[in-house]
Amino acid sequence: MTTIAADLTGPRLPGCWRWPIDPHRYDTTPEVRSAEAAAIAELGTGNLRRLARHDPAARGWHEIRRLLRPLDDACAALESPLTPHRRRAMLDATAVVLLRCAETGRSYWAWTDQEWAGLLGQDQHGFRKAAPGWADDAVRPYLAAHAFLLGGFTAFCQLGSFSRLTLAWRVFGRDRVDGEIGRIRSVLAGWGYRLGRDDDTLLPMVACQVFLLNRSPHAEELSTGLFERIRSERLLPGLRLNTLHAMQRAVAQLGFCDPPAAGGGRHPARASGGPQQWARWADRWYATSTLTPRVRGSIRATLLKVGRWLEAEHPEAADPAAWTRQTCAAWIAALDRMTVGDYVQRTAGLGDRLGKPLEAPSKAAQLSAVRTFFRDCQEWEWLPRRFDPQRALGTPRSIAALLGPDPRVIADGVWAKLMWAGINLQAADLPQTQAGNFYPVELVRAVTLTWLFSGQRSDEIARLRTGCIRWQHDGTAIAGDSQQVLARDAICLLDVPAHKTSTAFTKPVDPILGQALDAWQAIRPGQPKFTDRRTGEHVDLLFAFRARKVSSSYINNTVIPMLCRKAGVPAADVRGNITSHRARSTIASQLYNAKEPMTLFELQAWLGHRSPQSTQFYAKISPATLTRAYDDAGYFSRNVRTIEVLIDRDAVASGAAAAGEPWQHYDLGHGFCTYTFFEQCPHRMACAKCDFYTPKNSAKAQLLEARGNLQKMLVSIPLTDDERAAVDDGQTALDRLLGRLADIPTPSGPAPRHIAVPETVTFLPVVDVRQGTSTAS
Repeated sequence: MTTIAADLTGPRLPGCWRWPIDPHRYDTTPEVRSAEAAAIAELGTGNLRRLARHDPAARGWHEIRRLLRPLDDACAALESPLTPHRRRAMLDATAVVLLRCAETGRSYWAWTDQEWAGLLGQDQHGFRKAAPGWADDAVRPYLAAHAFLLGGFTAFCQLGSFSRLTLAWRVFGRDRVDGEIGRIRSVLAGWGYRLGRDDDTLLPMVACQVFLLNRSPHAEELSTGLFERIRSERLLPGLRLNTLHAMQRAVAQLGFCDPPAAGGGRHPARASGGPQQWARWADRWYATSTLTPRVRGSIRATLLKVGRWLEAEHPEAADPAAWTRQTCAAWIAALDRMTVGDYVQRTAGLGDRLGKPLEAPSKAAQLSAVRTFFRDCQEWEWLPRRFDPQRALGTPRSIAALLGPDPRVIADGVWAKLMWAGINLQAADLPQTQAGNFYPVELVRAVTLTWLFSGQRSDEIARLRTGCIRWQHDGTAIAGDSQQVLARDAICLLDVPAHKTSTAFTKPVDPILGQALDAWQAIRPGQPKFTDRRTGEHVDLLFAFRARKVSSSYINNTVIPMLCRKAGVPAADVRGNITSHRARSTIASQLYNAKEPMTLFELQAWLGHRSPQSTQFYAKISPATLTRAYDDAGYFSRNVRTIEVLIDRDAVASGAAAAGEPWQHYDLGHGFCTYTFFEQCPHRMACAKCDFYTPKNSAKAQLLEARGNLQKMLVSIPLTDDERAAVDDGQTALDRLLGRLADIPTPSGPAPRHIAVPETVTFLPVVDVRQGTSTAS
């Protein structure tokens, strides 16, 4: 490249790309700028472009030396193979800048970002409109280099489609840029980011623009403030912010900046409303309570709802110290009559529930929130003890009567289809993003099967640690991938971390779950340790990818809709939406109703509950199990027995029965009883052989059995407790029954004590006791 004069004394390009020319240091008088504009006009386009026939000795070159020298030095400093085409583009870029200086009457190092952006255009079409016709598309990148090196231009967000990577290569050097990107890429690759792959193009696009904005290609000089400025000033397109987030995490891992704020800007505005004094008390309680953040947030939201009610109905009670038992009673009465949407700040998402009466669990939860607030404030001596919160804010009996175990079990048919979908999950079933699957299929399958088989809460699933699966055979530990014979019969144990109701514990699970967890752990990329929000420990979470733990809401938001689509079942039923917690109730109920069911205490240990009362809220006896238990209990057969009776049809047809002749003969085994109201006789189970009795060995009984017109039928006889004991328990119970009947009159009049029956003789008349319906033969 030709340098016009060797003794130019104008500004020189700094040795580093960090600092552009200072416009104040090299500014000059209007007369000089006017002379430069005239010289540029005198040189003309042909000389300025330095075509083959340009005049290097023309007088105008000396007049514009302070403008020309930095431009030539900038071109010489660019690290780019100098082909004839690129050389021509460089020279034309210099000519375009000089012509614009003549048009504006201002030196290019004093141009604003808007002026540089106007020259460069938002795209190639905009550049052609602003630049001379002879400036082709190859000129624009070199103009961008001049803007960056000489004008301090970094507003690349105004340039639209533009190869920032190529510019960074030319300005900083390709090896240096690629080396710094490689440092960041290696960190992301270790976490499992797709950005860590060599074929990824997103990271270089974003990283080079960050380098240009920082005017340095060194990762050590990427500060937290730079990343925050890029976000706040929207210097990158919205689609690139995820890549920027990952890049900052990698730079933070290298120790050069702080990690990005978790979830910044994605949460809705904090709830507010009601008297300021009441809101301050609610915030003070929130900052002091040791409950989990989620529970504290829920209670605070209820307290703010109470504040809105106070503002509307009882403004004199805005100070909690002014509350009395009467205020508590007024709040309970108002809550009992409230509907969904009353005194809330936002009604979005309530849908068709808006305006419906509050359900009993909602009322009880809101009463518990206010009760907790006043109990704590009194316990911490913030408020005087003017009333007992447990009594004054207790749940009314009318509400408490509607509370109780009511597990929302998923129907067996729907649950079976969801299990089939989870077991047969394929990569094609996963939700797709523009870049493909967000999580590996092994991770999604492991999370899915954990939900389907472990019976744990979504929070506990998200907090499982690496190595939580253990295989054992008769107490001997076995590797999950072992080929030993003993491994075929090994049991799979799952270590569950501490949760909201108990400490850590171990439970047996189906081997299919253990195999899925082992498969994911085998390919899981190394991840940084995470702080367990419940225990405060630094642990290796099993379900983590790209240095980010899988959210506890991932099951509800992604896994369940995916399984419902694959299984062809709706995402809701008559009990509401299918949620992660309903699986816990469904599994517990199925174990409780199995052919060989778990007892309540066994189920309590398997679920990890502290008390069996909690287990009752998950285990529900199915109608089929209840029916089977009812049948096994033999309620009907326990209280009713059948006895055979002979019907004399001739006596009925001839009218002899109407005249008082016996026509019903109850078979007692050792004889017949002709008493018409036999089922009401107290001696039916221990016949005293009164006048209605006919022994079977008598001639009368033999003649009766020889008749051909008899009809045999079965009659159901209800039993008393003593009679049932005599049948079920044997001779001792029979003796007790006979003793109690000794003085009770028989149907014919005399009591058994007065009938000539030896005291040593005991009878059990109903010998053939059968259960069934009446039959005829």
